[in-house]
Amino acid sequence: MDTIYALATARGRAGVSVIRISGARAHEVVAAVTQRPLPEARQVALRRIWRGSDVLDEGLVLLFDGGSSFTGEPVAELQLHGSVAVVGAVLRLLADQPGLRLAEAGEFTRRALENGRLDLVQVEGLADLIDAETEAQRKQALRVFSGHVGQRIEGWRTRLLRAAALLEAVIDFVDEDVPVDVTPEVLQLIDGLLIEMRAEVAGARIAERIRDGFEVAIVGAPNAGKSTLLNALAGRDAAITSEIAGTTRDVIEVRMELSGLPVTLLDTAGLRETEDQVEAIGVSRALARAGQADLRVFLLTEPGEQLPIQPEAEDLVVLGKADLRSAADGMAISGQTGAGVDRLVAEITARLMERSAGASSLVRERHRLAVIGAIEGLESARVEILMGSERIELAAEYLRKATRALDVVIGRIGVEDVLGEIFSSFCIGK
Repeated sequence: MDTIYALATARGRAGVSVIRISGARAHEVVAAVTQRPLPEARQVALRRIWRGSDVLDEGLVLLFDGGSSFTGEPVAELQLHGSVAVVGAVLRLLADQPGLRLAEAGEFTRRALENGRLDLVQVEGLADLIDAETEAQRKQALRVFSGHVGQRIEGWRTRLLRAAALLEAVIDFVDEDVPVDVTPEVLQLIDGLLIEMRAEVAGARIAERIRDGFEVAIVGAPNAGKSTLLNALAGRDAAITSEIAGTTRDVIEVRMELSGLPVTLLDTAGLRETEDQVEAIGVSRALARAGQADLRVFLLTEPGEQLPIQPEAEDLVVLGKADLRSAADGMAISGQTGAGVDRLVAEITARLMERSAGASSLVRERHRLAVIGAIEGLESARVEILMGSERIELAAEYLRKATRALDVVIGRIGVEDVLGEIFSSFCIGK
């Protein structure tokens, strides 16, 4: 494979910039541009970078052997002064070296995958770690990148192979008396796997929400104070407020973080019957987004007010204009004065934190669908086993189907189908 290079840190002025080189010629190139003997692997050395007789910069050189590098190939890092001129000069120098080329987006990570340093789920975890904006996202992505999902899949796969091997033994010796009935052990393995996989699938939606963000919709009648409340929660004028009913026509979104969780607040159009076609579209969109949201905050103008949609068990129902109400009215807030806003934030956070506690290791829809496929294979195998020994071959085939579904998750098969999508989010140099 070609030896590749790229700037691994962000472009622009910085204290330090890192250029990464990976491939068979990585160490040889460093020796050529520093004009000095190479330092020992994983030991930092101070070196000057030369173009002929001109010094381009003086920085740190760090080498990794193929067995201990991120990509699984010989790797070198040049840690330079973070000047645009310095970085540009060194990149031009590397471009002139024979056998080197600029890396493509995500190519270092792709080589780590191809060389067995990472599995496909870890690659996805790395992409999520780079994109993480909140503490919850960072923790979840780091857990995936560390190999937790791959280890869990491998554990399931080992038990699946054990069950399949037991059935294969029965098939191989169909004309002989098998001294032990393997059916109880196979069913025990299948039942245990089904319990664990179903639990993971049940928590997959929450894991996706931690990755992509929870949605909280503010719902109410026109002039209930929804936009004012959104502005109070966001700490800025994100939505236009007016005494004129029907000011909000479309869904307004504000991204924020609550106790490390990514949350998107939705300010929706006031819910009412209207002959205004544009406002009617806004109401329709409000109903659709509110129905899809993870949590709804119903902002009422009067106790017992009826709206076109009804609150669910975990939704919050609050009264507006807290400054004009008594404690007997229940939970009330005022976006204008800020009264009750802290309590509302605490309630929203508590509900979302409670949900996030049930998050599974399956952070993407691809993972969830693959495990569902494995569950279907296991369920079918179980049915075939209970129907008698003459159905053992079908049961074994369903177990193979379940194993293939798990192989898709970690990238043993079907990897090319998802690589393009994954690496499109990577920057050059990663």
